[in-house]
Amino acid sequence: MRLLTGRWIVAAGLLASTALTIPASANQPETPLEMVRVSTLSGAYLAARIAETDNELDASIAYYQRALSFDPDNQTLQQSLLLGLISQGSFEEALPFAEKLKSAPEVERFSRLALGVDAINKGEYVEAQNFLKLALESDLDKLITGIMTAWAKLGAGDDAGALATLDSLSGPEWYNLFVSHHRGLIADLAGDTEAARTAYEATATNAAAGGAAPDAYLRALEAYAGFLARQGERDEALAVLDKAEEFAPGRVTVVALREHIEAGDEIAPLIPDVKKGTAEVLLNLATALNRSGGESFVRLYLQYAIALWPDSDAILIQLAGVAEQQGDGARAIAFYERIPDASPMKRVAELQLGLNLADLDRHDEAIEHLKAALSEDQDDMRAYLALGGVYSSQEKYQESADLYDRAVALISEPKRQDWNIFYQRGIAYERLKEWPKAEPNFRKALELFPEQPQVLNYLGYSWVDMNMNLQEGLDMIQRAVDLRPSDGYIVDSLGWAYYRLGRFDDAVRELERAVGLMPADPVLNDHLGDAYWRVGRKLEATFQWKHARALDPEPEILADVEKKLVEGLPPVEDRAEVEETTEEASLAPAMVPIPDVPAAPRQPAPAAAVETVSTGDPVHVVLPGESLWSIANRALGDGNRYNDILELNPELRGDPGRIVPGQQLRLPQAAN
Repeated sequence: MRLLTGRWIVAAGLLASTALTIPASANQPETPLEMVRVSTLSGAYLAARIAETDNELDASIAYYQRALSFDPDNQTLQQSLLLGLISQGSFEEALPFAEKLKSAPEVERFSRLALGVDAINKGEYVEAQNFLKLALESDLDKLITGIMTAWAKLGAGDDAGALATLDSLSGPEWYNLFVSHHRGLIADLAGDTEAARTAYEATATNAAAGGAAPDAYLRALEAYAGFLARQGERDEALAVLDKAEEFAPGRVTVVALREHIEAGDEIAPLIPDVKKGTAEVLLNLATALNRSGGESFVRLYLQYAIALWPDSDAILIQLAGVAEQQGDGARAIAFYERIPDASPMKRVAELQLGLNLADLDRHDEAIEHLKAALSEDQDDMRAYLALGGVYSSQEKYQESADLYDRAVALISEPKRQDWNIFYQRGIAYERLKEWPKAEPNFRKALELFPEQPQVLNYLGYSWVDMNMNLQEGLDMIQRAVDLRPSDGYIVDSLGWAYYRLGRFDDAVRELERAVGLMPADPVLNDHLGDAYWRVGRKLEATFQWKHARALDPEPEILADVEKKLVEGLPPVEDRAEVEETTEEASLAPAMVPIPDVPAAPRQPAPAAAVETVSTGDPVHVVLPGESLWSIANRALGDGNRYNDILELNPELRGDPGRIVPGQQLRLPQAAN
């Protein structure tokens, strides 16, 4: 079962799909250097890899530095240290390693990128163009280096060459949004008004691509609106912002820009110089690539970007979000504190900061911080969501419900962006076991936002769990899965609903999908074990339960798993009768008694790379900093065999560079 609750609290100040979140556990201890007392190369290396896997970045860097002291010329260690230092934000300290590794094929996409960023920072635009030439390029690498080269040419005074470089970039269809966005920015900065207008318009009309890269698309719309305002076309500029508002209601940067345009203020370009234009490339691609399990990879690009634009609110917000995804609340708070006071994102940062205080078990501080923020603006629905989220995380559902009642009382005419207030109020009442109060809130949330997958999932599962509106509830969960097919939690809801209904074969199918998407989640593995047991696959069930136990589940889940490992599951009555029923009849859970499992929401844990059992081709779990070439070189003995890996992983053929830490790749057999 997966019922998403206060963890994903949508912030109207970001995207409709971007969240104020109560992040995963962030109580990571500081790692003083005196801890690094290992006395062998292998010991230091293994300690570094373990720390890296656990997202303890400072510790991994310290151990890699210790390992390198034993073997200073070891390129593998230098590569890991280069990536660790950049990820940590120690960009200057990473540059000597980037220089040493600029010709190493397996890491040049990162080493030469660092040198190119440094050259642009120094205004050395010709040198930057040389650094941005790679021997091995994926589609992603080609796009990044190509657009960065265009900005470097603009910096060198070659305006026509910059635009020609963008025109020469050919690749997959998803290139178009990024190329047209930066063509507009470069032409705008170069003073080519007509070229800028044409490019901006092309980007604005590419809403389909915006669905895959929403943040980049919305920044392009903001850039276009600013451009039109500077041309004196106020109404046209506001129409572009209307398009942005329709795409992502309530985005605070759009709201702020609208206020300035309506007030007749002078509107500065979104990108005022070459450094910030180069940072924009890296920001755009990082946000587009930000998927569960890829946080380490995304963080690298964001750190390159912040090295060029240290006070960018957009980049700092994204870095903070990645830190939250990796369970590092303290680092997230540090990023939020760096956001300039004048930024329209400062308010969002303050609310998110409060949520991170709560996640660090500083609940009293969090509540006081968020109460103060709410008192500053009692009409700000985001503040109610943030404070309500902290109450919910402490299971103070009555306080949550009372708070959301106050918020709803302030909404005279509910709009689409208000869906989450009703959704969270529904959750609070559902947790209080006051379903007659909860259900109308879920229905209101769907009335405001009919295709919201979280609401569809929660309401649908609740109905199934309570043996009411069974077909409609199952259809809702299926619709949520259709909308979020890569969300392991929602797929788990569908599988667990099938399980609760006694449709165990269907449950196995969906729960296997869910575990494939979120292999490190103990509850998903536990659910799959239960389903395996019910279809007679008891050895596999035992394996899944043992795997769930090894993933550090909550105490109540652990106790249940331990019991099942000893006793198995109790028999299901009338199994034969159920198998003979029609699909419609099989929706009656009363015919298939299943031990009651409360529909309690659970906070998702951060994803991690986990080895899995494979009965076919060998499986490799991607580590931070690896490329297909380096994987082929280490696992198969020949880097040129990366094409063999592509053959077994067709999802990468369009973009071999799009691999992320934690991703599982099928490998061919190594050559004898």
